[in-house]
Amino acid sequence: DYLHDEWSGKAIGIIHDNSSYGHGLASHTRERLNALGTKEVLFTGFDPGKLDYSELLGQVEQLDIDVLYTGAYSAESALILRQARDAGLDFQLVSGDALHNSDFWLVADRAAIGAQFTFDIDPRTRPEAKSVVQRFRAVGYEPEGYTIHTYAALQVWVQAVEKAGTLEAAAVSRAIRENRFDTVLGELGFDAKGDLTRHDYAWYVWREGEAERQ
Repeated sequence: DYLHDEWSGKAIGIIHDNSSYGHGLASHTRERLNALGTKEVLFTGFDPGKLDYSELLGQVEQLDIDVLYTGAYSAESALILRQARDAGLDFQLVSGDALHNSDFWLVADRAAIGAQFTFDIDPRTRPEAKSVVQRFRAVGYEPEGYTIHTYAALQVWVQAVEKAGTLEAAAVSRAIRENRFDTVLGELGFDAKGDLTRHDYAWYVWREGEAERQ
């Protein structure tokens, strides 16, 4: 919706790293964008782990893309953005939750400034996570990115095993779908597909060395 609202009539490019995460994110973004009546000028995959994305960026330049949505992990998105800026390309980068990672800044450096992405409202600010965050920080680890989410996932699994009374996967899976769980992210529930029934997404933008909520 944001791409449509802000860049309808502009050249929108969507790229992905061919992974289940990246391709899925890019495909759903394109699907929603098209449903709103906006068509992208580029939808293509690339091979992750490369050091040179000049061929991909050549397509971006040729199509004079205004905004580029990346379905990819932080390292590739950062490298593509840094090489784009070195080549004089000034498109707006938009991406998903993988950009909420300090590695993005380490690779992209100042090219990261202005990059936008979606992520949960920072779980470190939730009252339920306060004690866990303090414990992480006490040992010198900042629980950024997916850390608190991973902690919550393990809490869900432990409680589901207790409710199921077994480690058998099908029974635990069923317990996850049929119950609600107290976690560091608050109370969580899941639908029949296993997706969360509650979402707390927000927009973030990279500034000097850190991502800030918009």
